Amino acid sequence: MPDFSQKELGQYLLQSLNMALGSLIQGETSYTNSFTIKILEHGFVFIPRLPAGYLIDDDLYQKIFLIANAALYPRYTLLKQNATFFMALDTEDIHIQRGLFFPWKKGISERLVIPDLETFSSNQPEHTLPIMKSLTIDYNKITHMAIAGNSGSGKSYTLTYFLSLLKNMSKLIIVDPKFDTPSRWARKNKVAVIHPQQNRSKSDFVSEINETLSDSLNVIQKRQEILYDNPEHTFEHLTIVIDEVLALSEGVNKTIKDSFFSLLSQIALLGRATKVHLLLVSQRFDHTSIPISVREQLNVLIQIGNVSKKTVQFLFPDLDPEGIVIPIGKGTGLIQIIDNEHPYQVLPLLCPTYYTKEGIL
Repeated sequence: MPDFSQKELGQYLLQSLNMALGSLIQGETSYTNSFTIKILEHGFVFIPRLPAGYLIDDDLYQKIFLIANAALYPRYTLLKQNATFFMALDTEDIHIQRGLFFPWKKGISERLVIPDLETFSSNQPEHTLPIMKSLTIDYNKITHMAIAGNSGSGKSYTLTYFLSLLKNMSKLIIVDPKFDTPSRWARKNKVAVIHPQQNRSKSDFVSEINETLSDSLNVIQKRQEILYDNPEHTFEHLTIVIDEVLALSEGVNKTIKDSFFSLLSQIALLGRATKVHLLLVSQRFDHTSIPISVREQLNVLIQIGNVSKKTVQFLFPDLDPEGIVIPIGKGTGLIQIIDNEHPYQVLPLLCPTYYTKEGIL
């Protein structure tokens, strides 16, 4: 795919905006000097010339996003913002001292295809989690993770991928309410798993989980004491994996459920500095599945399957997904990583496709 020069790309984008903005800005165009654009390395700036006969508001920003994202695909992927992104410009001309910034990344999201998951996971650099061809995250910078998606969207397949990588960098505690894929993976990899037993009530099962969470909280407190004396001390990662969280919180004795929520909240709030992580999987993450305080501590958010305003409202409450180009297929959706290396924007996600020597799903 030949590269456009900045000038050619700017002209193409201007023409696209001139033709499509239409009535939203009352027919004003770059030809009448009403606005221009500036191409930067990490995005472009829409520069209105003020005073203008149109409103510089969120509606305009989102409309420009829709036009430009379609026009630039697949050379660039615009990164969707929750609200208008203003940028101050280096000029003394008051008419053009501000612009609307649209950050992008070059190219589009591309799926990893892994011929042998066991070999692939063993050969990764320390604490590295590859997500897509152009996206890798450092587990040292992850606080807690969540994977959401409707039934059949590929959650279990994606969870197995993460478990296969995490076993080489973290101690794992696995909770599997459905006694399904995570339990089979745990048996194959000799990892302990908590799952329902015959002739035991659901409340009894959640009580057992609460005991394990309480033990993990004790680990956090002991590690905090060590950090108090030695702030530079590094710990082994401990990851508490809970599949189908929603299945745990429904139909359980209120006292036991309250204890479960309280323990989750404490681990979510205190685990960051002590390398204790939550990896939560659920069809949805509303207030009945996890406490809001837990959701606020999640810094890797993955939504798989059907993406709409309704499905993203819990993990991405401020996001309108309109205009984000999400490929069709299993294991596709959205991802947001909130750390000091990645922008806060939401990206289209294609989960890795992998193969194993033995069938474990």
